[in-house]
Amino acid sequence: QQQQQQQPKQQQPTRQQGPGVPRSAPGQQMSPEQIRQARQAHAERLAQLEQEEKELELKYGAEQVLALIVPVSLCMIVVVASVRSVQFFAEQTTQFVYSPYKEDDSESSGERFGGALLNVIIFIGIILVMTCLLVVLYKYRCYKAIHGWLIMSSLLLLFFFSFQYIVQVLEAHNKTLDYITLGIVIWNFGCVGLAVIHWKGPLLLQQVYLIVVSSLMALVLIKNLPTWTTWLLLGAIAVYDLFAVLCPSGPLKMLVETAQERDEPLFPALIYSSTIMYPVIAMGMADTAGSSPPADDADQRDVERFGGRGPETASTQQSVNRPPAYAHPPADESAAEEEEENRGVKLGLGDFIFYSVLVGKAATADNWTTILACYVAILIGLAATLLILSILQRALPALPISIFCGLAFFFSTSHLLVPMVELLVVNQVHV
Repeated sequence: QQQQQQQPKQQQPTRQQGPGVPRSAPGQQMSPEQIRQARQAHAERLAQLEQEEKELELKYGAEQVLALIVPVSLCMIVVVASVRSVQFFAEQTTQFVYSPYKEDDSESSGERFGGALLNVIIFIGIILVMTCLLVVLYKYRCYKAIHGWLIMSSLLLLFFFSFQYIVQVLEAHNKTLDYITLGIVIWNFGCVGLAVIHWKGPLLLQQVYLIVVSSLMALVLIKNLPTWTTWLLLGAIAVYDLFAVLCPSGPLKMLVETAQERDEPLFPALIYSSTIMYPVIAMGMADTAGSSPPADDADQRDVERFGGRGPETASTQQSVNRPPAYAHPPADESAAEEEEENRGVKLGLGDFIFYSVLVGKAATADNWTTILACYVAILIGLAATLLILSILQRALPALPISIFCGLAFFFSTSHLLVPMVELLVVNQVHV
C-alpha cells in the first residue's frame, strides 16, 4: 500500500510537463539542456508570429490600396466617358462668377498666365475662407448650420446638376424622355441620395452616391474653369493641401484636433468610407472619423488625413484604421453595423473631385495616350501616399503626390511623347 501511494506522487511532476517545453519538478532547477530547449521553442514561436504579422500586413496593405483604387477609378471613368461622349462638358461656354478673367486665343502666353493666376488666387482665397468658416462653426458646435450647409450643397448636386447631366446626355445621343418621367426619376434619385448620405442607409449605396456626387462636381469644374486656370488651380490646390494638413495653424489640422478633443465623428457627407478592417498594426493618430474606441482597446490607432476644399468640395479625410485583433464585439447588430462602417479606409471627396478634374481635363485634349498616362500617374501617386503613411505613421495629404505626378505625366506626354510618336509615324521610322 505504501508503494501504491508513492507511485502517483512520483508521476505528478510528469503530468505537469508541457508537450513542447520540458520542465523540471517543483523545487528542482532546470538543466542546461532544458533551458536551451525552452529558449529555442520561444525563439521559434516569436519567428512564427513575426512571419504571420508580415503576411497579414502585406495582405491588408494590398486590400487597402484596392479599396481606394476601385472607387477612384470608377469616378475618373465616369468623368472621362462623359467628357468624351457629351460635347457640352468639353466646351468652355460658361464660367464661374468668382473667376473674372476669361481666356482669349488672341492673347499671349504671359497674359494668359497672369489672368489664370488671378483666378486661382481668388479661388484659393474663397476655399480658405469657407474652410475657416467651417472650422469656426464646428468649434462653437453650430452643427445645425453645418448640416444645413451640406444638405443645400447635396440638394444642388443631386437635383439640379443631375437633371442637367441627364438632359445633356439625352441630347448628345438624340434620345427623348418626357418631363414627367424625368421629374419622377430625379425626385427619387435625389431623395434616396439625401437619405443615405446625411442619414442612414446601406454602405454600398452610400458609396455609389458619393462617387456620383464627386463625378458631377468634377464635371461642373471642368465645364466652368478655363484651361490655364484649371492647370494652375490643380497645382495650387495641392500646395494648399500641404498647408492645411501639415501646418500647425492649418484650418484642417485645427478641425482634427477639435474633433479629437470631443471624441466626435466628422460628417459622413464629406468622406468616402470602406469597410476593410486591419487587425494587425497599430499606427499613428486617434480615430476621429468614427466612434471613440472602448477602454480596453487602448492600442487602437489610425493614420488620418484631412484636407479641405471649400463649400463645393468640402473637406477630406483619409485614415488607415487598424483595430486590435482581440476587440470585443458590439452588443447588438446595429452597433456592429455602425462600428463596421466607421472602420476601414476613408478618402475625402475633394480628392475624388480633383483627381477626376485632372483626368477629365486631359480627356479634352483628344488623345488617349495622355488620358491613360494621367490615370496611371494618379494611381501611382495614391499608392505612394499610402506607402509613406505606413512608413512615417503620421498624417499626410493625399493630393500632392498624385496631382504633381499627373501634371508631370500630362505635360511630358502631350508635349514630348505624342509629338515624337507622330513624327516617327510620319517619317515611317520603326523602333
